[in-house]
Amino acid sequence: MRNKLLAKNTVASLIAQITTLICGFILPRLFLQHFGSEVNGLVNSIVQFLSVISFLEFGVGAVVESSLYKPLAEKDNQQISKVMVSANKFFQRLAQILFIYVLILMLVYPLIVNQNLGFLYTATLIAAISISSFAQYYFGIANALLLNADQRGYIQYNAQTVTVVLNTAVCAVMISMNGTIQMVKLATSLIYLARPLALHFYVKRHYQIDWKIKYTEEPIKQKWNGVAQHIAAVVLDGTDTIVLTVFSTLSNVSIYSVYFLVIKGVKTLFLSMTNGVQALIGELWAKQELEKLKGFFAWVEWVIHTGTTYVFSCTAALIVPFVQVYTFGINDANYIQPAFAVLLTLANAMHCLRLPYNIMVLAAGHYRQTQKNYIVAAILNILVSILTVKVWGLIGVAIGTLVAMTYQTMWLAVYDSRHFIFWSLKNVTKQFAIDTLSAVLIIVFGSQMSLKESSYINWIFMAVNVAVMALVVVVGMNLVFYKNRVKQLANRLWRKNT
Repeated sequence: MRNKLLAKNTVASLIAQITTLICGFILPRLFLQHFGSEVNGLVNSIVQFLSVISFLEFGVGAVVESSLYKPLAEKDNQQISKVMVSANKFFQRLAQILFIYVLILMLVYPLIVNQNLGFLYTATLIAAISISSFAQYYFGIANALLLNADQRGYIQYNAQTVTVVLNTAVCAVMISMNGTIQMVKLATSLIYLARPLALHFYVKRHYQIDWKIKYTEEPIKQKWNGVAQHIAAVVLDGTDTIVLTVFSTLSNVSIYSVYFLVIKGVKTLFLSMTNGVQALIGELWAKQELEKLKGFFAWVEWVIHTGTTYVFSCTAALIVPFVQVYTFGINDANYIQPAFAVLLTLANAMHCLRLPYNIMVLAAGHYRQTQKNYIVAAILNILVSILTVKVWGLIGVAIGTLVAMTYQTMWLAVYDSRHFIFWSLKNVTKQFAIDTLSAVLIIVFGSQMSLKESSYINWIFMAVNVAVMALVVVVGMNLVFYKNRVKQLANRLWRKNT
């Protein structure tokens, strides 16, 4: 049953992320063509400023999910109801705070941003974009966390797939009819209202949640100890754009958003294949099946490291040629930024490499014990980005993210080795050394390949060549250093297909 649910979640998540990735490339290109780099930068900047409100979530989402593992495993409907009621109260308060924050943002943001667009233009755009954020906190998060914890995340992934496709179609039609950016983003917000409503009705039908239940003791333990982890996540995704908005230009925000669009798509697609892992690790930890946990974690670590090395090394070699094709004909900003591209790719690769260690911390509920690491990483990201952006611009903010992610990944790897897995740090060092050597070889070989003409067809041919070369390097390296794992993986795949 565990393996079936893991497979179901993985497939549904993968489909949702592939759909989001494809649609995510269509709309920004239309925005750039129809509205220009400045408006595209403005939209991305507003989205990041709105995401700052999730600081107030204080990591409660992760703690809620952790708090649900045990009662779900024991089928304790009373405790499940208590956790859900507590979580729902918190997120509804957060929605109210978001409403006030949006009003303040509409008044202040147009005055601080370096742009040539009018006050009313910017304020109405903020209002249009904010509706979907409000719906998410008021209707959807608690139900989504319940489904994830119960290894039924495929429900929300399927809902996501439908809404993303519908949104892309509607927005493309509106842009072709010369609709304003405000109307286009308002349509997006209204369409995304459907997802939290669908989750609400599904949970109401399939779970016996007593929304009127009373409790004297807070059912969500360590409710406020998830703050550091959550701040780190928000800082990682939001600091660069906010720093560029305040200390640079909207054109640089637009350039950053195009590169991050590619990297975020790759990262999200990769992470979608691990979405069911945390719930399974959480169940194994809750039941203290430690030998199974240790064996499963070893596989998760190796697969994530190997996959990250392959995917992000290919990305580093291919991202600039792709952006060259994607922004062909758009001349109001310089989108060819190779040094920035490599640094941003490396920073986000490091974010993925930390995933197995972070999953283990979240599943075990070690929020308080690890929060100092997350706080230090967040401070490093902000300080280094601000200190370097004036000198190096886009490269400066990428350096800030890279420094923070490298520190956090290494710290978490050491922490897991000492507190959960209890194996030598030589294992971790060996894994990172192989990752580094493989990545260097792929990027060096990939740099020998070039795009002969700016077209998607030529880029696809180049991508295939890079992907095959990278696969040879990764498989070869792992056959030398992890021969048994490669054989075991091959045998598993062979048994499934026979």
